[in-house]
Order: sequence, then C-alpha cells, then structure tokens
Amino acid sequence: MVTLPVLDRKVIRDLKRLWAQVLAIALVMACGVMTLILAQGAYRSLSQTQETYYDQYRFGHIFAQAVRAPDHLKERIAAIDGVSAVEMRIVRSAILDIPQMAEPAAGMALSLPSGRKPAVNRLYLKTGRLPEGSRTNEVALDSRFAKAHGLKPGDTFSATLNGKKLHLEITGIILSPEFIYALGPGDLVPDDRRFAVFFMAQSAMEGLFDMKNAANDISLRLLRGACTPCVLEKLDRLLKPYGGTGAYKRKDQQSHAFLDAELTQLSAMAKVLPPIFLLVSAFLVNMILSRLIALEREQIGLLKACGYASWSVAGHYAKLVSIVAFLGVGIGSVAGNYMGRLMTQMYAQYFSFPFLVFDDSPDLYLIAAVISLIAALGGAFSSIMKAARLPPAVAMRPPAPPRFRSFLSLRSQRLRILSQLSTMGLRHLMHNPLRSLLTSLGVSFSLALLVSALFLTNSMDHMINVAFNKAETADARLTLADDKAPTVLGDIMRLPGVLTAEAYRQEPVILRFGPKEKRVAITGRPAKAALSRILDLNERAIEMPSTGLMLPTHLANQLGVQPGQMLDVELTQHNSIIKQVRVAGVITSYMGLSASMHIDALNALVPNGPRISDLAVNIDRTRLNDLYDAVKETPGLGGIALQMLSRAKFRELMDQSFTSMLTAYITIAVIVAFGVVYNAARIQLSERGRELASLRVIGFSKQEVFHVILVEMAMIVLIAQPLGWLLGYGMAAGMIKGFASDLFRIPLVVLPSTYAIASFVILSAALACALIVRRRVGKLDLIKTLKTRE
Repeated sequence: MVTLPVLDRKVIRDLKRLWAQVLAIALVMACGVMTLILAQGAYRSLSQTQETYYDQYRFGHIFAQAVRAPDHLKERIAAIDGVSAVEMRIVRSAILDIPQMAEPAAGMALSLPSGRKPAVNRLYLKTGRLPEGSRTNEVALDSRFAKAHGLKPGDTFSATLNGKKLHLEITGIILSPEFIYALGPGDLVPDDRRFAVFFMAQSAMEGLFDMKNAANDISLRLLRGACTPCVLEKLDRLLKPYGGTGAYKRKDQQSHAFLDAELTQLSAMAKVLPPIFLLVSAFLVNMILSRLIALEREQIGLLKACGYASWSVAGHYAKLVSIVAFLGVGIGSVAGNYMGRLMTQMYAQYFSFPFLVFDDSPDLYLIAAVISLIAALGGAFSSIMKAARLPPAVAMRPPAPPRFRSFLSLRSQRLRILSQLSTMGLRHLMHNPLRSLLTSLGVSFSLALLVSALFLTNSMDHMINVAFNKAETADARLTLADDKAPTVLGDIMRLPGVLTAEAYRQEPVILRFGPKEKRVAITGRPAKAALSRILDLNERAIEMPSTGLMLPTHLANQLGVQPGQMLDVELTQHNSIIKQVRVAGVITSYMGLSASMHIDALNALVPNGPRISDLAVNIDRTRLNDLYDAVKETPGLGGIALQMLSRAKFRELMDQSFTSMLTAYITIAVIVAFGVVYNAARIQLSERGRELASLRVIGFSKQEVFHVILVEMAMIVLIAQPLGWLLGYGMAAGMIKGFASDLFRIPLVVLPSTYAIASFVILSAALACALIVRRRVGKLDLIKTLKTRE
C-alpha cells in the first residue's frame, strides 16, 4: 500500500474542502484553454489545408486578364525570370436554366486544355471524368452547385453562352482551388443555388466565343524566391497590346482574399481572448490562495516548527495551484477539441475544400498547459512566497486586526438612510478597496465578452439596412456579358416585369496617390440615381457631383488622400493610360472598395466613349416568372443578381454564424461571472464567518445575516456594469478594426439594448451564485464558527 507524504494528503484534503471554488477557477481557465485550442486548431487546419491544396493542385501566384491574347504569347510569358508555369484559357459568364428552378442562375465557364492537365489551377475530380476535347456539350460542374441541385454525372442543364442556348451534359463533379469561396456577381455571400462554375473543353469554348488560338485569362506560378513585382511589370508589358487589364497577385484573388481574411480573424481571436481568461483565473487563484494562507497561519507555523523547510511549504501550495491549472487544461482541452471539430464542420459549409481536418497536434495542448500553469503560478506567486517567508513564531500568532476607518461609521451623516446590516456590508467593501475593485474588474470582463459578441447583431443589422435599404434599393442587378452602348437600356426596359431601370458603368483602374496605389473599379452612376445611391458620412443619400471621384472612407484612408487632392487614375483596359482626377468627396460604403463617378464624366475619361456594364432594375413581383424566362433567353446578359434573394441568403448565413457564436459567448461569460462572484462570496463568507455567526446568536434571522453578504456582492456586480460596458465597447472597436478588409467593413454599432441584455445575463448569473451562497449561510455551524483559537 502506497502511503502519501503528509503535505500531499493535505493537498487532497484542501481540494475536497474547496472543490466548488477550485472547479469555478478551473472552468474559467478552461475557457482560455478552449479558446486557444479552438482558434489555433481551426487556424492551423485552414492554413495547412489551404497550403496543401494550393501546392498539390498548383494554384496560381499571379493572375491577369486581357481582351484577346494570342496563344503564342505563352512562350514569351514562360521565359520571364521567376515563372515556373503558365496557363492561358478562356473565361466567360453564362446564364443557366436549371430544371425545377424558376429563377436563372449565374454561371462562369472556364476552358480546359485538351489531352493534358492544366499547368496551373488543376481540378480535384470528385466523381466522373473531365470533358473530352472532341465533344462540345460536356462540362465538369462545381461540387457546391451540383450538391445544391442534386446533380450528378449524366444529368443535363441548359446554359446561354454568347447568345447561344446549349444543352450541357455533366461528365464530372469537381473542386477548384480558385473557387474555395465562390461568390456570384452582385452577391454578398456565396449562394450555392444561384452561382455555378463549370469547365468545358478548350476547343468548345474557342468555337462558342470566336477565340481560336487566343485566351482572355492568364495564370502563373512562380519559382520560390522570384521577384513578384518584376514578373508583374513584364507580364503587363506583354499583355498591354492585347487589352491587358493589369496583372495582380494572389492576395487580390477573390476566393483567396476571403479565406485569408478568415485566417486573420482566427489568429486575432487566439491572441486576444485566451489572455483575458487566464488573467481572470490568475486573479481568482490569488484571491483563494491568499485567503487560504491567512486561515492556515497556525498550520504553517506548526509545519515549520516540526522541521518542514520553507521550500516544502511553498511546494505544497504550488502543487495545489498546479492541480487546479491542470484540471482547467483537461476540461478546456476536451471542450476545445469538440468545439474545434464543430467549427471545422462549419468551415466545410463555407469553403469548398476537398478535405478539411481539425488540427489537434500535441504541441498545441502542451502550449496551452504551459501557459495555463504559468498564469496560475504567476497569480499565486506572491501568496506562496508569503507563506514560505512566515517565521514559525509569527505564523502561530493570530494576525494583527485590520485598521478600520470611520468613513462608513454608523454615525456618518452620509449613511443614515442605510440600515445597520447594509452599512456592515459596505464597510467591508471599503476596507478592501483594491480587492473589491479587482473583483469587479473580473466580473466586468465577462460583461465585456457579452457586449463584444452581441454588438455584432446590431452592426450586421445596420450594415444590411444601409446596403439594401439606403444604398441599393433595386430589386435586381443585371450584368452584361460585355460593355454595351447606352441604347441597351431601352432593350432592358422592354423585358417583361421591368418597371424602372438605371444604367451603370464599371471601369477597372489603378488609383495612385504618391507611393500608394490600389486596384479597384470606378462605378459610373447617373446624377440622380434612385436604385443605387451613394451615401455621405452621415449615411444620407446625396447626388453624384458632375466631376471628380467619390471615394469610400476605407479606400481614402488607405491611399491617404483628402477631398480636393488629385489622384492618378490608370485605365488598365485602355493601354494603361494615366489621367489625373480630383477627389470630390468621401462616402460611406461597407462593401468592397469601388470608387464612384458621374457616368458622363467617366465616359469622357475613358477613350472608347459611352458604355454600359450593368443595370439596376425594379421589378413587378407578379411577373417574376416572365422576367426569369426572358433573362434565360436574352443574349448578351452575363448574370442576374436578385437583391431580395441576396439579402435573404446574407441574413440566413449571418444568423447561423451568430447563433452558435452567441451561445458560446454567453456560456463563457456566465462561467467567468459565476467563477468571480462565487469565489469572492465564499472568501467573504470565510472571512466574516465569526461575525455572521455572532449576528445569528444575538437574534438576527438567516435572511438578515445573508443581507450583509448580499450587499457587498451586489455592489461588486453593480460597479462592474459601467466597467464592462466600457471594456466591451473597446473590445468591439478592436474587433471591428481586426475584421476590416477590402471585401467588407462592419460598422461599430452598439445599441442600449445590447448593454441591457448583457447586464441581464451577468446579473442573472450573479443571482444564481447568490442563491447558492444563501444556502451556505443557512447551514452555518454556529458553535464551530464561534470557537476561538488559542
């Protein structure tokens, strides 16, 4: 039979006696471990899957488009220093007619080389086979769209390509590294039902689009250590005579940009949240251990008098703290692994990877354990050293009574409105001001977590309202396959169900101000546009000025430009002509980085005269099916974005994401609040046990005695409310800054109801804690508590 050393048996007894407080601390620490493992595990999973997928399927490093680049250019591009592989292909838009789906779907058709695998951007074939070069009606269809419609190899659908309606047969279901995050024209979030990517044989697309021995899309892979700016410059020079629009790096490719933004958010989450939980848990450890040592002064003195060295006493308390830390690590590791796998499943819905496995490498758990142990021992260090330094003679004497100030004297004129019992509770609060403030700070962290989660609902509601009700009020957006003359507006107005229509022009450019530059598009708008408006900084619709550029705030800040200053505008589709344009003002926009300009001014700026790229339309809802049928049959249309469906899809995805996130945040916040309040109340109860027992003996009821504890608990929680609101607002502002990207910006909107809901949750958790403490007050052993130490 193994006999444990005396101090180890004491550790076990202390754990049994303090099990509730130990569990509360362990749960708070577990939240930090869980968040670390969850965020870092998901980050590693996404980044490693991304890296492996990109490498195995040769995702491009540089991309470029042109009007018509001849195939013989491929050899000259491949000869550029640093280029390892080149793929030239045809990419065009399409309108799809899917059986049992009334509305038309938007599509993107891409060519595949015959008889070989693509040198860049290879396909992952899930089922079936790739199209054969000799057949013009075969396609390989993106897995997302196929799954949404239950399509499989052998099924067919119709597509309008370059004005020709074709019946296409699906030969295979594929995934592509280019479309991990596939966003349709005009959509805010992926819609698997309404946007498809499909691949056809090169020969078939050459015939359909009159692109024999030519291409309009170029992708490059680079050698390790290649000079990317040099390659970009030389590629632009080669493509310029053929309508090159300017090459860009992988970071500007749409799918990669969305995935990269998600990785950035996960990395920020792993850096910000775990330290908060570990800081709170370190504070709780310090609270408990300092009080435990104060209560065990005599035992420490006896141990030292019996020959135990100071380091043995310090080691005893360090073991106690270490067990608490490892308990938190164990709970947090299990929860983090489970939540990480759930998050991985959620990412599998948003991103089209052929595989996505949650990374739970042992080193991640080791890092979490080490950090948690350091945090716990750091919080306990001062108390452990205090125990180790206590001389036996001093330790065996009762501690000196604390000095009381008369600020909260019963005679005080300030407190005549308070009862004696309330005054006793407040006096104890004021006698330990630093500890009381730190306890309130711990509660405020839990409140701040809730505010920083709940505000996202406010912000997203505001962003949706601005985007769909103030700026974009059209029912749909029609994209043209190619820019057309303004007379196309009349043709659109004649489509069935179209009530009103406004014409717009999109022109890709590079804006430069000093050394800074940004690749964006300029949207040419009518002066008094009603269906797609620009908003000032107060989010009020304004009229487009007749000259000058209107820049979104985010874009203006990136370029460092102010209204009235001149920008260099490079027209990438027109031989890279550079013109200077004045910045007329700054506007509010939460989606993308598109600059705006009066359409007449843009037409005058661009050499090829007035053109139209897309149209915003309002629709007679009773004639939707007629419009859908007409769009499917109309040549020249490249896609249709239905704002009403986009809004519903955006809301659906946001609700799914926020529901799971809010559940997690509320659970974590309640655990933190309960851990802080419960430990504070238990320490208060142990410190004032003799005082409370005396009140019971002289005739006060259990409820009146509990009132003393309740007053102090209530003040701690109430003081935490404004602190939590301020911290929550600061955390929300930090999250907004971390989330901001060129793709979207979330406005910082925190409504009073958010603060109220967060406070209600925390107060409810504190009330539950108070009821538990109330039971303990009722079970107080008066005789045992009133015994005086000799």
